[in-house]
Amino acid sequence: MARGMDMQAIMRQAQKMQADVARMQEELKETEVEGVAGGGAVKVTVTCANEVRAIKISPEAVDPDDVEMLEDMILAAINDAMGKAAEISNSRMGAVTKGIKMPF
Repeated sequence: MARGMDMQAIMRQAQKMQADVARMQEELKETEVEGVAGGGAVKVTVTCANEVRAIKISPEAVDPDDVEMLEDMILAAINDAMGKAAEISNSRMGAVTKGIKMPF
């Protein structure tokens, strides 16, 4: 009989973890981080669910004779923001899953 109760406790714990993960995923969809490049000339806002929400480019960053530099700054800002978002996401999900590898 004790074995059946252990399985029920495990199932309850798994269901709680599943609910916690779903809640955290919703929170991460709304958590925004900003990546910058070019000393702030390009700013990109993304969510921790990898959704790009905004790109801001200062007028000084727009040089028609050097479009490649602007493209590089945009990529750098996106990568900066995505890196920050991944750190937050991994940290928060790790706290919920307590180190258990999940298929995310």
